[in-house]
Amino acid sequence: MKLYADRAPAAIRQLLTDVFVVVWVYAWVRIGMALFDLIQKLAVPGQKLEGAGDGLASNLNAAGDKINGIPGVPDSVAAPFKNAANAASSLANAGREQQDIVNDLAWVLSLVVAVLPILFLVGIWLALRVRWVRRAGNAARLRNVSAGRDLLALRALATQPLKRLVKVDPEIASLWRRGDPEAVEALARLELRSLGLR
Repeated sequence: MKLYADRAPAAIRQLLTDVFVVVWVYAWVRIGMALFDLIQKLAVPGQKLEGAGDGLASNLNAAGDKINGIPGVPDSVAAPFKNAANAASSLANAGREQQDIVNDLAWVLSLVVAVLPILFLVGIWLALRVRWVRRAGNAARLRNVSAGRDLLALRALATQPLKRLVKVDPEIASLWRRGDPEAVEALARLELRSLGLR
């Protein structure tokens, strides 16, 4: 009776799946970071507006202060400069607000773009991994018990693809029905190997 060897054992499939999940997470984190940097470029006009507004407000305040320092010149002459300085400060504040909005938008969009695909794949991967841990744990407990080997053999007959069963032995079902110990052992090993166990 020949025992079927999986082309890609469960352990290798799991390792490849784990590597794929890590690469997937890394790729989406990088995409999220790139999107964040791209959106942050929209804040440049706000930075320029803030710088220009602050500079203009500072110059207009300085001009108003100099006019106030001239003896005999009434305060009303400096008032337009002070009002213009206040307007320039409002312009600088608008630039700061625009930068804050762009920053918030960059965070939200980059997190959404990165987190949703990551959660989707990691959720599926985690559910499959938990399912495998339960099945492998149960099989590991059964493998060293005689009745457990019978259960593993029965499970192999019920769940393994027909192609694998025939490769073990074309008459595997009838051998198992007769209680052939080699058939039971071969089926149990087939089931254990499909779970990545020995």
